[in-house]
Amino acid sequence: MSSILHRKERLEIDAKSFISIVIWEVDPAILGSKHGYKYSLAYVVNGECVMRYDNERGKGDHKHIRHKEISTTFTTIEALVDDFFNDVETLRR
Repeated sequence: MSSILHRKERLEIDAKSFISIVIWEVDPAILGSKHGYKYSLAYVVNGECVMRYDNERGKGDHKHIRHKEISTTFTTIEALVDDFFNDVETLRR
């Protein structure tokens, strides 16, 4: 499998929370996904991962909100990141 780092960053929201984004371009696609990305986007508060989007091998695209796992539909990497940030804003309210 070949891979190229597409994006990696950590965004501090405040003293107690941050966002971590790691996206790889991969070939071939991860088992369970139909696109060429492997990703993990996490929202962490007080050391606890409150929400995470990922495409774990064999599970395909999904998100974890607290202790619940929800399937998602991947369209584009930009839409995925937008959806993630929208969910972070919803959780912060």
